[in-house]
Order: sequence, then C-alpha cells, then structure tokens
Amino acid sequence: MTANVLAGITAIVTFVFVFSLLRRGALREKYAVLWLFFSGAALFFAIVPGALDWFASLVGVATPVNLLFFVTVVLLVLVSVQLSYELSRHEMRIRRLAEEVALLQEEIEQLREQRDN
Repeated sequence: MTANVLAGITAIVTFVFVFSLLRRGALREKYAVLWLFFSGAALFFAIVPGALDWFASLVGVATPVNLLFFVTVVLLVLVSVQLSYELSRHEMRIRRLAEEVALLQEEIEQLREQRDN
C-alpha cells in the first residue's frame, strides 16, 4: 500500500468519523467544520500528490514532508489554544452560575425563615 493510498483512506475515515459525530450531536458544528476541512485537504493532497510538491516549492520549503509536519504542528497548537479558550470561558460561566445558585439558596432560606416567624 502506498503512502498516498494510506493517506487517502485515513482522510476518508476521519471525514466519516467526524461527520457521524456531528450527525449524532456529539460534536458541535463549530468544531466539526475545522476537522472536515482538514480531512478534505488531506484527501486532496493524497489524490493529487503533486499539489503538495508545488505548494512546498511555492513557499520555499525544500521537502514537502517538512511542510506537512509544520502545518500539522501549527494546527495542533491552534486547536489547543482554541480548546483552552473554550475551557476558560466555561469555567467562568460555571463559577458565575454557582454564585447565582448560592445567592438564590440564601434568598430561599431567608424567605422560609420569614414565613415561619
């Protein structure tokens, strides 16, 4: 099995997997779009291997594999930053909701005390 066939199969499996997660509602659209786009790009470069050579020479990279590794590392860093941002945002929302629940519970206790008196 050649590398291009393996890359194509991997891209198709990734595309189908992400699409099935999206259909079941296990993955939100804003995350799925990125993964579907990159699996499509990987499939394109697997089908048209000369395109990666052309693009590498266009940006001045001697070996197309080095360009592929560089782009992959950059993408993984960007995904990590995005997930860290989402996690931080959700932590702030959870903290705010916990504070609101605590205030409401205190208010309920005060109302119960007033009712009993």
